[in-house]
Amino acid sequence: MDSLITAAARALAAGDPLGALNRVALRDDAPALALRGIAMAQLGELDRAKALLRRAARAFGPKEAVARARCVVAEAEIALVSRDLGFPPTVLDAARATLEARGDRVNAAYARNIEVRRLLLIGRLDEAERTLAELDPAPLPPASRAAHELAVAGIAMRRLRMVTARAALARAECVARDADIPALTAEVERASVMLNAQTARLIARGEARPLLLDDVEALLASEALVVDACRYVVRAAGTVVSLATRPVLFALARALGEAWPGDVQRSTLIARAFRAKHADESHRARLRVEVGRLREALRTLADVSATKQGFALVPRRAPAVVVVAPIVEEQHAVVLAFLADGEAWSSSALAIALGASPRTVQRALEQLASAGKVQWFGRARARRWMTPPMPGYPTSLLLPGPLPSD
Repeated sequence: MDSLITAAARALAAGDPLGALNRVALRDDAPALALRGIAMAQLGELDRAKALLRRAARAFGPKEAVARARCVVAEAEIALVSRDLGFPPTVLDAARATLEARGDRVNAAYARNIEVRRLLLIGRLDEAERTLAELDPAPLPPASRAAHELAVAGIAMRRLRMVTARAALARAECVARDADIPALTAEVERASVMLNAQTARLIARGEARPLLLDDVEALLASEALVVDACRYVVRAAGTVVSLATRPVLFALARALGEAWPGDVQRSTLIARAFRAKHADESHRARLRVEVGRLREALRTLADVSATKQGFALVPRRAPAVVVVAPIVEEQHAVVLAFLADGEAWSSSALAIALGASPRTVQRALEQLASAGKVQWFGRARARRWMTPPMPGYPTSLLLPGPLPSD
């Protein structure tokens, strides 16, 4: 490797893409193409970066498997940053295996970290934790160790393990300071801001107040019966009943939880659950059926008792009933929450992240666009959707997997 390539690689490692381009911008050999691609990615020119990395992978000879694998890892990270969740995980896994077999532990660990970040983005926390447990951050340079700690913090935040999350962010801050890369330091600071932001609302006895992640963690660890309108579950004393695929039952549970210890009139329940303006006998009959189903679903946690005016939620052991709801609630709020990160998403990537059908996501995006809440650019498969960062949305910290309508 010649001196210019070495100097360009060091510049990239230090977060100086312009310094790297000054050394290799006019060269078309394989190492220079790869470094140019990484530099363009750091500058935000992601399409150009992908093209350069693919040229570099083709330019490397058959005996340069490690170099080709490094190009694949770089392209996989670009796909993650650009929210191209259709990038085949098997391709990244094969590249990582090649790097491990050839003794490149640093880049192999970095490839595994990219895999963790992708799993974290689409909400597969169990797989992300298992993959992260197999990753030894010791051989990683400071910048990569900071990314590793951010992944640890991200999983802990979604698991509502705030002590672990704060410790990981503190380590990430220290390592980012050692790396002395402004973009990395800014990313750690954004994660710290998210950790301390209001992410939900507590609704109890007719009153609502905002919650931090620490408050949500404490609430879920308490003895209260919690109707979680962020994940569409009802939980108490370690028992969790998911109603994510039963939106009518969850609407009834939430209405009853918000009114506790009082009851809810039948007409109100019909309006909340069935969205009916005028209740007739068929609605009342359906309400009796759905209440019976809710009573069966929650039999270990609470009873749904009939009152003179309607129905009331009666917890079996919990001393209180509370509702945890998102900060902002409107139609398609879950889609908006993912777009609130300011990145450009494809509809297919959103469908993967939400666990919803592509058509469901497309309809939601079209309605949001007609309301002026999201914008798109590009055509056909290249179309991307985005919105400026919107305060009040919890991104994916408290979001469910599937949309409740699916």
